[in-house]
Amino acid sequence: MTATPGRNSIGDITPKLAELTDDVLYADVWERPQLSKRDRSLATVAALVALYRADELDLHLGLALDNGVTAEELIETITHLAFYTGWPCAVTAAKQLRAILDGRDS
Repeated sequence: MTATPGRNSIGDITPKLAELTDDVLYADVWERPQLSKRDRSLATVAALVALYRADELDLHLGLALDNGVTAEELIETITHLAFYTGWPCAVTAAKQLRAILDGRDS
């Protein structure tokens, strides 16, 4: 079986969920032309911050950077969201972004 994000992450414990993640979410939804991958990344990061989904946020902060969202845009998004989602959500996201940016600088 081909190594894919879903299969690498959860394929050993939930093969069907991994398959749906790879084949529906990433191969279909993320490829729809109505939104760019950059815009999808920004929307996904905002949703994950708002829902306090720190486990998934690391992956999507990195993906957002790969998809053309700048560090400055992510910082501003997190700051903006603090007023709508709560300080703990934003502070957690800011710390995760710092770690990701530090890892990319080294």
